[in-house]
Amino acid sequence: MTKGGDVTTEPVRFEIHKVAQRGSLSAHVADQLEALITRGKIAVGEKLPTENSLCESFGVSRTVIREAITHLKSLGLVETRRGVGTTVLRSTTIEARPAERINPTTVEDILHVLELRLTLEPAAAELAALRHGDEDRRRLEEKHAAFIKACAEKSQARVEDYEFHLTIARATHNPFFHQFYEQLSPSGIPRAKLLSIDINPAAAERYLARVQEEHAYILEAILARDGEAARETMFQHLNRARNMYAQYQEN
Repeated sequence: MTKGGDVTTEPVRFEIHKVAQRGSLSAHVADQLEALITRGKIAVGEKLPTENSLCESFGVSRTVIREAITHLKSLGLVETRRGVGTTVLRSTTIEARPAERINPTTVEDILHVLELRLTLEPAAAELAALRHGDEDRRRLEEKHAAFIKACAEKSQARVEDYEFHLTIARATHNPFFHQFYEQLSPSGIPRAKLLSIDINPAAAERYLARVQEEHAYILEAILARDGEAARETMFQHLNRARNMYAQYQEN
């Protein structure tokens, strides 16, 4: 503790390696932290080092650390509470998956759409960060709030999810991004293709909580006019979805 009761940034006491500048930085960070947790190096009930400490140890930005922590949350390994920090919940993964099963043809369609979105939406998020105006800001905040409200009402928030991404495309001020996303329609949201009978309500709620947090990080990066962070957070958002839906092909 420092004078006056302020908490100092503690050194990371685990074996951590600086992240090489290739591939997804947040994935490299998440892989190392996941390994530390699943091997018991960070015990259940123990807190992870602070964001600042992890940034210094891995040699990466706050955006990368936040993305890595979001991934650990999606695996059910940790939880973050305001004023407390990030605490290890369990040492084995229980990734939230919105459905018990999905028809193989449907999975293939979902993965094709996500592959397409991955080639375009990270660039759209970067452009939105650099070009958005006051009206775009208002719309983005409004659409994010609508998604949060829909989740709170136990909806699958399919339309609200689509409209958040559509508003990002609009904020690029490139009409072709906007036109493309309008053509995609809400059916481009993977959950729109799932049958209600196959949806696991409890798991879907955890999955949507993860999506909500990912949207918040994308929005934060765009409104901060941080193009690089906007691109990275959007890529990780869509890539996590692609990896999760790909698991249905392995069943």
